[in-house]
Amino acid sequence: MKHIILILITLTSIFSFSQEENEALLLAAKKANNFVYEGNELIDSEDFVSAEMAYRKAISEQPTGATGAYNLGTSYFKSGNFNEALYRLEQAVKTADTKVEKHKAFHNIGNVLMQNEKCKEAVEAYKNALRNDPTDNETRYNLGVAKVCAEQQQQQQEDQNKDDKEDKDNKDEKQDENKENQDQKENQDNKDKEGEDKEDKKDEGDDDKKEGEDEKDEDGKPKDEKEDKGNEGDKEKEEDKKPQQQPGQLSPQQIKSLLEAMNNQEQKVQEKMNSEKQKGVKIKTDKDW
Repeated sequence: MKHIILILITLTSIFSFSQEENEALLLAAKKANNFVYEGNELIDSEDFVSAEMAYRKAISEQPTGATGAYNLGTSYFKSGNFNEALYRLEQAVKTADTKVEKHKAFHNIGNVLMQNEKCKEAVEAYKNALRNDPTDNETRYNLGVAKVCAEQQQQQQEDQNKDDKEDKDNKDEKQDENKENQDQKENQDNKDKEGEDKEDKKDEGDDDKKEGEDEKDEDGKPKDEKEDKGNEGDKEKEEDKKPQQQPGQLSPQQIKSLLEAMNNQEQKVQEKMNSEKQKGVKIKTDKDW
């Protein structure tokens, strides 16, 4: 009997607690709806700041409700705050209890993504919206627009990738060409430098050779010495050509002087003889027979 009474008391307490909880939830939902209603009126008057505050209060009163998050996301979308709008609409999708709520949230998510030029992601959002409400022609139309946009973006991306690849190839080719030209220039500079070194060495060799030629003759003897010896040799040859005066003999000059003296003496004798002939001995004219 005591156990039965204890069970009844427990059930009564649970029922009372559940009833109080339900009453609190209903009250919170009522307050949230009021804040949402207030926010909608503020949106109509384009008072986005006040509307945002009203929707936030609605979410605070009923965190699991989708209406407050959905309307707050919509208000952000109308004010141009697309990042916050996307965040709140995704929150509404998670908390939505009905397909109608999910359809609306996905539809507006697609609109936000189109504004952010994320056409491929918008296609998926519109598809999710149609899964929850296939009869919505507006969502279907937006899906078609999003598909065309996604195809254009894909083509643009492919063209951009192609251009980037060509630019990279051209850049690599130019770098290779510049490197090749640089290598050729370095090789040419090295060749020129080697040629200059060889020319310098050749000039040094020519100078040494010239100095050697100036200093030495064909026999490897110093040229000056050869010239000195040559001059001495020429003098010796001239002296050899001259008659050498032997000891006890007259020199050519002395002989010449004697010959001249003898000639002079002979001429005097001849002149004397000629003189005597002219005077002569008396010649007999009669000849004795």
